Amino acid sequence: MFDFSVITQWFDSLLRNTCGLGDFWTILIECVAVGAIILLLYTVFAIFMIFFERKVCAWFQCRLGPMRVGPWGTLQVIADVVKMLIKEIFAVDKADKLLYVLAPCLTIIASVGTFAFLPWNKGALVLDFNVGVFLITAISSIGILGIILAGWGSNNKYSVVSAMRGAVQMISYELSLALCLITAVVLVGSMQLSDIINAQTGPWQWLVIQGHIPAILAFCVFLIAGNAEANRGPFDLAEAESELTAGYHTEYSGMGFGFYYLAEYLNLVTISGIAATVFLGGWAPLNIGVAGFDHLMDLIPGFVWFIGKMLFIIWVLMWIRWTFPRLRIDHILKLEWKYLMPLMLCVLVLMTVCVSFGWTFTNH
Repeated sequence: MFDFSVITQWFDSLLRNTCGLGDFWTILIECVAVGAIILLLYTVFAIFMIFFERKVCAWFQCRLGPMRVGPWGTLQVIADVVKMLIKEIFAVDKADKLLYVLAPCLTIIASVGTFAFLPWNKGALVLDFNVGVFLITAISSIGILGIILAGWGSNNKYSVVSAMRGAVQMISYELSLALCLITAVVLVGSMQLSDIINAQTGPWQWLVIQGHIPAILAFCVFLIAGNAEANRGPFDLAEAESELTAGYHTEYSGMGFGFYYLAEYLNLVTISGIAATVFLGGWAPLNIGVAGFDHLMDLIPGFVWFIGKMLFIIWVLMWIRWTFPRLRIDHILKLEWKYLMPLMLCVLVLMTVCVSFGWTFTNH
């Protein structure tokens, strides 16, 4: 499998040896280049996700979706982006100006920060800390502040109610998300994303197979809790249009609203990417122990495996959104506190017992 570290080492050697730059300028240029690549990927995936959701939604509802702008409606999202960019950004009377402006910035920072952790290919992991799983959960928590401050700073009663709903929902479901990740960490023995992926590179070594029952349960709960964490249906009580207008971003227009719009879709990408990384092997191909088949699978680039797994999970989560009706807020909280969190505590104990006694399908 191709290792992207060959390209990064070549670029570093080009700056240091060929161009004769010192450590400061080399590191600065590399950081700017990596940041530009992350923002470019963020933008491309945002455009793709909006179009993809519209087509998936139309498919489930026996419609065609956007078809007028561009071939098969492919330019509809571009038209929407242009419209959003030229919209007037107005100031709300009696709003807290500082919090009103700061809120969408915090949301997009949290979204981009967690997106930067996604491991696209071997050697193409931007942030690979030894506590990577912990940092992902910590940075994603910043998005809760963006929701709370948006509701409070807008000076709108609907926005306040929506912000309180969104905050209590996201804080609650973060517990189940963290327990799912801890379950995977117990099985692998490391919080570093590269170690988690490397532990899944052998035949039948994806974590959902290695950890059998507890890993499968953790994977399913992660998808449910991740859907709730991203404020997507049937957990979109914070943006219940029939009750709260547009929710916590009711008073936002232009790119203020655009930041929340982008963050919602990219949070779905991030959740799906983390699920694919931790439970489905990330860029690791599906190997079954048959030489010819495994060699054929290894010829497929790692980023193709990763994006394919991620898109599959995204499609499943969209399927859930456009199939189930919106839940009530008390049902959402009851699902977390009475069912999912106790279940994950039991799963964590079960995984610990399985690892301690060697009851896992692992060759490592």
